[in-house]
Amino acid sequence: MINALVDRSSYSSLDDCVYLNQASLGLIGQPAVRSMHEFLDNTARHGNLRMTDEEEVGFFESLRQRGASLLNCPADLLAITASASELLGQLPFLIRPASGSSIVAVATDFPAVTRPWLRYAAENDCSVHFVEDIASENLTTRLIAGIDAHTSVVAVSCVQFSTGSVVDVPRLREACGRVGARLVIDATQAAGLLKVDSQRWKADAVVTSGYKWLGGHGGVALSAVSAGLLEQDPLLPGWFGTNSPFHFEATSLPFAASARRFTQSTMSYISMAGLATAIDQLLPFGEGELEMHSRRLADRLIKAASAHGWTPFRALDDPSASPHIVSLTHPDLDPGKATDALRRNRIVCGVRNGRIRISLAPYNNSADIDALIDVLASV
Repeated sequence: MINALVDRSSYSSLDDCVYLNQASLGLIGQPAVRSMHEFLDNTARHGNLRMTDEEEVGFFESLRQRGASLLNCPADLLAITASASELLGQLPFLIRPASGSSIVAVATDFPAVTRPWLRYAAENDCSVHFVEDIASENLTTRLIAGIDAHTSVVAVSCVQFSTGSVVDVPRLREACGRVGARLVIDATQAAGLLKVDSQRWKADAVVTSGYKWLGGHGGVALSAVSAGLLEQDPLLPGWFGTNSPFHFEATSLPFAASARRFTQSTMSYISMAGLATAIDQLLPFGEGELEMHSRRLADRLIKAASAHGWTPFRALDDPSASPHIVSLTHPDLDPGKATDALRRNRIVCGVRNGRIRISLAPYNNSADIDALIDVLASV
């Protein structure tokens, strides 16, 4: 028996279903839910009666410190935004790759990573070189092979959302350094389960949504940005990105010297309260503990599924395979029909790019895997 790492009673949905879809809209644990309710009941509903202007500015700092610990970056380099896309969409216009240069990306990456670069390339005489995520080949090796003297930027998710393929970021950073290319990493499918080490990665930006594996709700995201990126003024300046936003200076652009400059405006403070608590639940785990739990479940899943003709996109011992996102296909069965059968049996997972995507979270146990296999065997 593989037990859950966390108290399953904190996730009321598990009373009604087997949930294997944290990589999409993830479950939120009761401690984070309680924090959101408490903020709504005790502060938010009362307007400025219980939150002054100064307290509103300071409200960000609790999450900033926790986010900096999670992503291993200095707190003044931790940007808090309303979504990952909010900063990802600005990065091409902050980095400004030269005309005639090339941006390297993955063809099946999450669109929020690639679309801003396509927009920039179309308007600035650049090209986007798409690398295919091929099951039989190492994704990092393929990305490095796509880098040449004309490469200005590599923009990639360190864990691919549909296949679970993992990028070796330090190795990729070294390859970028050889040609002077900039590096942008979306860690949304990694942060909260795999180690994210922004100081070692030395990327221009490491961006993550606050939900999914971090265990928060939508409406807040975290980004570790480089010191060099702070030399650029935000492309979409808001009123909150100054040292003293409530001075309401409307005739100049007094940006904060820190990553606070990328915060645009009032945002989902309820989500911020929940995310701070959710990160508190994650930080005490030992290094690799969450990853090992998912790896044990993935091993059980893959072995059992293979007996019924289901194969993973990558074998678990593949260096490019993630332990927590398993993407399954069957030579004769339609994944949509299989997930319909799973839904009828109250088992929730996803379909991405024609494969069943199964996400393995700390609240999952081996009974969840066995229930999934029972249904797949009957399809």
